Amino acid sequence: CANAPGHGHNYMLYVSMAGELDKYGMVLNLSDVKKVIKQEVTSQLDFAYLNDVWPEFQQRLPTTENIAHAVWHRLAPHLPITNIQLFEHPELWADYRGNGMEAYLTISTHFSAAHRLALPDLSFEENTEIYGLCARPNGHGHNYHLEVTIKGKMDPRTGMIADLVAFQDAVEAHVVTPFDHTFLNKDVPYFAKVVPTAENIAVRIRELLREPIKNIGASLHKVKLIESPNNSAEVYCEDASEMAAAKSAETRNLAAV
Repeated sequence: CANAPGHGHNYMLYVSMAGELDKYGMVLNLSDVKKVIKQEVTSQLDFAYLNDVWPEFQQRLPTTENIAHAVWHRLAPHLPITNIQLFEHPELWADYRGNGMEAYLTISTHFSAAHRLALPDLSFEENTEIYGLCARPNGHGHNYHLEVTIKGKMDPRTGMIADLVAFQDAVEAHVVTPFDHTFLNKDVPYFAKVVPTAENIAVRIRELLREPIKNIGASLHKVKLIESPNNSAEVYCEDASEMAAAKSAETRNLAAV
């Protein structure tokens, strides 16, 4: 990405807003919203060399995280924004929610694996009652799609919350390589005793990634595992104690205002 004279992306921008419904049944008039987004953002950035187009990018690199941050501050005076989500491409996107320099970065990847859903202490009939066709003895497979979201503060120098290559390498080394083209029940020791439902696989991925993500300077925020077009599981990754501490700090800050 550092090679001159640069490179391009077809960015996809999602702007989330919140508010009370008006008498017309809308939070905001969609035509007005589109006009603001076009005027303040897309008409200025579309087909532009981002490093030169906005003053924000004279001092900070136009990483996905920094672009989302800049878009928020361009739109916030005009719209009741709750989240800016910016896709650099379908397998990489950032979210910014107006919290200082804190941002979220998500990568999407995939692995193929087989599994069987059955508790070892139950009969085939009992497992079939619980898991249906997924309890068949020889198993079945899925092309799993995995989304991993990390949270951190944008580095003023790099514009990133973590080294992207290190992030991708961690997911590849700790999840994709060990899981890809395996029969989870037989090839992954953890699932010899734990039924590899989508939920349990997502929980295991959280356990596998928490420390590696911490080692690259970020925190693991969410794991989403899409097992099929109509079945997915999400696991949020902050510890209950961490969330309670954050809520307590927020309460103290509000009390001090």
